[in-house]
Amino acid sequence: MSTAYKNRIQEFKAALREERVNLATLRELCFNGIPFEGGIRSLCWKILLNYLPLDQTLWESFLKKQREVYSQFLREMIIQPGLAKANMGLSREDVTLEDHPLNPNPDSRWNTYFRDNEILLQIDKDVRRLYPDMAFFQRPTDYPCQLILDPQNDYETLRRRVEQTTLKAQTVNRNRSGVTNVSSPGKALNLYPSNEYEVLPNGSEAHWEVVERILFIYAKLNPGIAYVQGMNEIVGPVYYTFATDPNSQWKEHAEADTFFCFTNLMSENRDNFIKSLDDSQCGISYKMESVYAMLKEKDLELSLKLEEQNIKPQYFTFRWLTLLLSQEFLLPDVIRIWDTLFSDKDRFHFLILVCCAMLILIRDNLLSGDFTTNMRSLQDYPISDVHLILTKAKDLQDNSS
Repeated sequence: MSTAYKNRIQEFKAALREERVNLATLRELCFNGIPFEGGIRSLCWKILLNYLPLDQTLWESFLKKQREVYSQFLREMIIQPGLAKANMGLSREDVTLEDHPLNPNPDSRWNTYFRDNEILLQIDKDVRRLYPDMAFFQRPTDYPCQLILDPQNDYETLRRRVEQTTLKAQTVNRNRSGVTNVSSPGKALNLYPSNEYEVLPNGSEAHWEVVERILFIYAKLNPGIAYVQGMNEIVGPVYYTFATDPNSQWKEHAEADTFFCFTNLMSENRDNFIKSLDDSQCGISYKMESVYAMLKEKDLELSLKLEEQNIKPQYFTFRWLTLLLSQEFLLPDVIRIWDTLFSDKDRFHFLILVCCAMLILIRDNLLSGDFTTNMRSLQDYPISDVHLILTKAKDLQDNSS
């Protein structure tokens, strides 16, 4: 570790020792990358994502309260529905007077349970393939959810619920355009025992199961948006950062902390996932056009070339913007980009600058390439040096009038 890097760590420690954290100072430090050592990145993200208050004296009571709130969500949305399902229909009175699987009432408990299963199946399919090139998400967590995996009670886990559901129903695959495919789930989801997802011993759960739970709770609490494919790519890096925190006191609560940070991040980014807002000023179409508008201002020649080849922004910037570049780079590089995005007070405007920088950095290739070659470059971005990209984006920001 170089002297300069050690000094940088000390700067972060000094900023985080203040009784009231100076947000402007912290943002300035974080913009150029946050050290992993000592759990500094994990702590900074919790502040930058407006989870932890700036006043450190409030942290202990605040965290205790938030983690208890999350435990209550687990009881209400995972444990109780499982118990209710087990009890439903056991007595004649329940079947005839209260609820039964064929009850047409949309508010019936069975209807809610079946509706939730549709969302759960989509989440399950997506989280199982989260960062497949890394073993992390398939590994068991050191801190399985004791509330649900309580050995005294045989509570239904989401994993068991999925396995039971897929034996009875077909899977409906949904994406941003609506329903796209109906398939037999056994093969499609590869749910049954395989080498890829080994069944863990009782009392254990894999990291992807924790992510599944976070997304399911989010979907239940936000029925207007529920779950849309791609949210798994947003929550993954946040959970990974918190679940690898070297400080076990933070690491133990990675699930609850990730849930609240993800919720805050989605409150700023959720319009990108709502199809009805696509063409509004807060929707994704406007943001995609903003990348091209900025490119036209910064590099007219390149802008005209893409226009001439009819390469529309939605062909590649849709994924760049909605998933915050999480699919364009390896996870450590995504995390480094997010250090900068989260620390910029206008973080999603800076994302547009980053996208523009990515185009300008491969301008020579794009100017000499044909449509097919250029589309390949844009959908499988050739530069892996994120420091170069972020430096270029900062130059574009500094040179803005």
